[in-house]
Amino acid sequence: MGNLDWSFYNWDLIANFVLKGLGFSVVLTVVATVGGILFGTVLALMRLSGRKWLDLPATLYVNGMRSIPLVMVILWFFLLVPFLIGRPIGAELSAVITFIAFEAAYFSEIMRAGIQSIPRGQVFAGQALGMTYGQNMRLVVLPQAFRNMLPVLLTQTIILFQDTSLVYAIGAYDMLKGFEVAGKNFGRPIEAYLMAALVYFVICFALSWGVRRLHQKIAIVR
Repeated sequence: MGNLDWSFYNWDLIANFVLKGLGFSVVLTVVATVGGILFGTVLALMRLSGRKWLDLPATLYVNGMRSIPLVMVILWFFLLVPFLIGRPIGAELSAVITFIAFEAAYFSEIMRAGIQSIPRGQVFAGQALGMTYGQNMRLVVLPQAFRNMLPVLLTQTIILFQDTSLVYAIGAYDMLKGFEVAGKNFGRPIEAYLMAALVYFVICFALSWGVRRLHQKIAIVR
């Protein structure tokens, strides 16, 4: 540890190497969260529809995705899709599509639990007012489910941000890749990886603290 040298870290290094990767990690997290929640909500509604032809494929998809390591899904998509369509799609686009498809399975289970947490009496009240299934879900159930599940959704988003480092496997330029390139250029890979771990910890700890505060406020409102 006495041989570690942190003097090569400066603003130019951060701006040229790290911020570019951080930007992609943040964009990937936001896009995958929004896409995952939308797709996951559809999957949750399919599983709760009571119709086997909707429930069965959604269940197979969710359980299948949740049973495969994310890094394997990333590698399979990155390697197999270009082979099937006959042209490469790029590491960044491949990462975005893969994360949306994978995270939808997890967001689906969160949304399904949130929907099931709504008292059935409110659903029956909506039906008594003449609402269709879609209107009941859109106007009565889903708004309350989103509020109830917001802390869990944000916690999953933090986990998603951590998982963005796995795009390193296909060469996408995320924050971890930025630290790695900086470490190689300056001959200090150990310091670069240690700093990357520290930055991930600080970001995720701050976000987790914010989620806990939000959860406390939501509990007070209830």
